[in-house]
Amino acid sequence: MTTEDTSSASAPAVRENLFIRGIHLVERFFHPNYAGLIMATLFFGLSLTPSLLPRDWFFQGLVSGINATIGYGLGCLLAWAWRRWVAPRITWPEQVRTAWARRPSWLVVALQSAIVVACLIFAVLMSIQSSKWQRQITDLMGMEPVSDAGYPRTVLVGAVVVGLLIWISRLVVRLVRAVTRALNQWVRIPAAFARPLGVIVVLVAAVLLFNGVLAKGFFAVANSAFSARNSHTSPNAVQPTLPERSGSPESLAKWDTLGSEGRWFVANAPTALAIGQVTGKPAREPIRVYAGLESADGVEAQTDVAIAELDRTKAFEREVLVVISTTGTGWVDTTSAEAIELMFGGDTALVATQYSYLPSALSFLSDRDKSMTMGRTLFDKVYERWSALPEDARPKLLVYGESLGSQGSEGAFSGLADIRNRTDGVLWVGPPNSNRLWSEFVARRDPGTDEITPIYADGMSVRFAADDEQLARPTPAWNDPRITYLQHASDPVVWWSPDLLFSQPDWLREKRGPDVSPAMSWYPIVTFWQVAADLPRAQTVSDGHGHNYGNLVPDAWAAVAQPPDYTPELAARIRVFLEESMATERQLK
Repeated sequence: MTTEDTSSASAPAVRENLFIRGIHLVERFFHPNYAGLIMATLFFGLSLTPSLLPRDWFFQGLVSGINATIGYGLGCLLAWAWRRWVAPRITWPEQVRTAWARRPSWLVVALQSAIVVACLIFAVLMSIQSSKWQRQITDLMGMEPVSDAGYPRTVLVGAVVVGLLIWISRLVVRLVRAVTRALNQWVRIPAAFARPLGVIVVLVAAVLLFNGVLAKGFFAVANSAFSARNSHTSPNAVQPTLPERSGSPESLAKWDTLGSEGRWFVANAPTALAIGQVTGKPAREPIRVYAGLESADGVEAQTDVAIAELDRTKAFEREVLVVISTTGTGWVDTTSAEAIELMFGGDTALVATQYSYLPSALSFLSDRDKSMTMGRTLFDKVYERWSALPEDARPKLLVYGESLGSQGSEGAFSGLADIRNRTDGVLWVGPPNSNRLWSEFVARRDPGTDEITPIYADGMSVRFAADDEQLARPTPAWNDPRITYLQHASDPVVWWSPDLLFSQPDWLREKRGPDVSPAMSWYPIVTFWQVAADLPRAQTVSDGHGHNYGNLVPDAWAAVAQPPDYTPELAARIRVFLEESMATERQLK
């Protein structure tokens, strides 16, 4: 054989060797863990299965990227356990051991390439199927369908998120190794003890940093930012001149202390004239009392201002008095407030207080105790003043709270007997899963009833509803005082819980709700993050779904408060007024 023939024959081998080494260089740069890659792809695919609410491709990519990163970490852990305890006990064929020891080789490259290609194909196919599931959810909610075109881009967004999070995790690993070396070299701790101690040191430092400096700093910045927003006044929120409103010239709670939501609440109450036009009867000017965070210093003083305002406006002489627990920023749902005022011809008094500058999502993390303290203090003081009146001279005492407001409102009561003894009716809307009383009622529901619409004690006092027909379950007979929870099967605020991490809830074990995809299933860890990601989008869906209860609130108030002379014709006129009012608010606020 000539030199030319030898050179010609060896050329493919050289190219082959260069290709394999190129693959090896790429692998060394990314340093993937293939067990982690497989688990990441599995978690990515599972996260594309339906959740409670529809998502666009970009948001889905963020959610799926986080889930895939968790899967990658789990896969790495499993691979480590395999290498540590299983692989040493297996006798491998000689050719496999040789090929693996002489990496890079065609056998190893082929296996790694097959894993990468299979994972990519699986991710793309799942993203395509996911767009079909998203259309199914939007159809169930009567919404515009999500575009299919963007969904393959979910894979790219997810990959970027995974890469970023893995890079951060590797920096943490390097930090652990640096601490371990320092402990071994400078403190003279043996390596066997330095490694676990290094992990503990970094974990403790991270927890202390997050719970201390970072958390406090974050919430301090958030409070500062949202307190500035709290000072903002909508140009459509004009200081009231009627004495029945807080913030008016006669009010003890000054206009500039009410906060942004408080000013909107007192400035946009329906007038007696507007109420009379709806009811067809003479109406009174409804009373709206509000105390903001800046109306007084501290919870006790703030609620004292609210009680003084109730006395000033002669609220205890009205037919109905409603104690409202607000959400984080001090927000009160307009529909809920106006519905009760229209039903009783304005012969009402509503009282609410602000406990935080933060929106509900952040308040849930930092101010839950504040919400319950405020709810308990306000109701206790109103009840003390109310119970001192002669029984035949007391207004009907009702309680209302939505979302985190329902949790604050629940904080005023020790249990069902306490509610029955101290109120004339309660309406709690979209309660968080962590609500204590709600959890007790649901856990002790009648056998055979579903978690999404439970029946408690034959519906004698407490009822749960997702539509007006369910308010009459199981029978029209309903003892006073009536207690109602409104909850949609698709509301993540109601169903999100840390228990979703490792425990399948009843609402995913039982028949799905009417607006929840039949394809939604529970997967450990994945479903927890899916529903958590639904929380910030809970109000982005159509009415009657998610955390939007406006179309059901009037029926619920009518059932709880039992207004006199409330006819279907009046109910229809009130509903038209409320729909127009909400449309106007969306334009003006």
